[in-house]
Amino acid sequence: AATTAVYKQWIPDTNFETASNWDKGRVPCASDVVRFEKSKVISVFVRSPHALTDMYLPLNGEFVLASGAGFAAFDGSWDPGCDSGATVRFADAEHHAWFNPTLWQAVSPHGELETRGRIFSMDEERVPCRYDDVIFQPETSFRVNVDSSRRVIHLRSISLMGQELSSPEAWAGYLRGPSAPLQFHGNGTLQVTGTGCPDKSGCACGNAPDSHRICAALLEASGKQCPALTCRSPLQPLGHCCKVCGATINLDFTPDFDLRKYRDRLVQDLLSQPKYAGVRMAISKVHKAQTFLGVIPQSPTPLIQIVLIDDKAGAQTGTTAEQLAADIMEDVAQHGEALGISNGEVEVATGSTFSGQAGSHALSRITAGTVLGLLFSLLLLGGILFLYRKGKLR
Repeated sequence: AATTAVYKQWIPDTNFETASNWDKGRVPCASDVVRFEKSKVISVFVRSPHALTDMYLPLNGEFVLASGAGFAAFDGSWDPGCDSGATVRFADAEHHAWFNPTLWQAVSPHGELETRGRIFSMDEERVPCRYDDVIFQPETSFRVNVDSSRRVIHLRSISLMGQELSSPEAWAGYLRGPSAPLQFHGNGTLQVTGTGCPDKSGCACGNAPDSHRICAALLEASGKQCPALTCRSPLQPLGHCCKVCGATINLDFTPDFDLRKYRDRLVQDLLSQPKYAGVRMAISKVHKAQTFLGVIPQSPTPLIQIVLIDDKAGAQTGTTAEQLAADIMEDVAQHGEALGISNGEVEVATGSTFSGQAGSHALSRITAGTVLGLLFSLLLLGGILFLYRKGKLR
């Protein structure tokens, strides 16, 4: 399970020595007055000793002191780097939301930044998914708002303060301690399961119920609007907040399909080719909503979604991604049965006017659904009229 697990690390902290946590953009020095808002609940990690003139503490909070850390009263001696005597306030950490993708980064199992390079994630998958491992860096304090549309947010494990909690019992014990209420707040509840994805064909992320929170946080960070695109009819991948130019492939699979092996195959055999140097790929299992006759909702269908984008500009936007999509579909046609792929469907949106439509397959499906829906409605109305004339309906 460790080889296929995804580790996501929380970025912000509430450490005393982090300059951005103070309204003056610097760590308080000896002649300063330190003020924590009395109503703000907070946990603050202190790494080193500090001399201070005065400090106002919150009514509900904690200092977590590293070895040798602490506070002392300023003795009045002159410090060349500290002659302001200002009031320095601790910043508000209440707005750090769990479902903000910009506050997470993928890391390796040992905590180093993951350098995937050519592989990216859909926006919903940038936030910890139900089978992911969450890491809060050792020797840091934090506060996270876990407001959610779900009562329980499931995770594989949580590492904090240098210890990994990977069982429901261990996590329940931590929640009963004094620090958890200061670190986590909001209406959601985190639940550690200790289990990874049980399906070799992959598992859906599970963050769809909170997609509106994820997209709102992303759009706020980017100026409240999606990037301008050059293609005429951009694509909307499942689990992504903004539309893209390039190509998407939806694969139907059999029980023999192995998502990790297939991703490695695409990276090694196709994506690593020099001609595709500017292409980035996302691949994951998603659940796509289905309808009967284009009208009646049915249960979502699991499929493998591949999203391809490239670094081309103007009329060339997405053209290299389109070529890679064609190569993938050719590979599916030749080896799909052996790979556990039963069917594949591609949609393309590039910068050119000819292929700027959202793919003929998608257009034909929409048209067919509309026609079938109209026929179904006419048949229903005709049946009602027939029964009414026969006197069987009033």
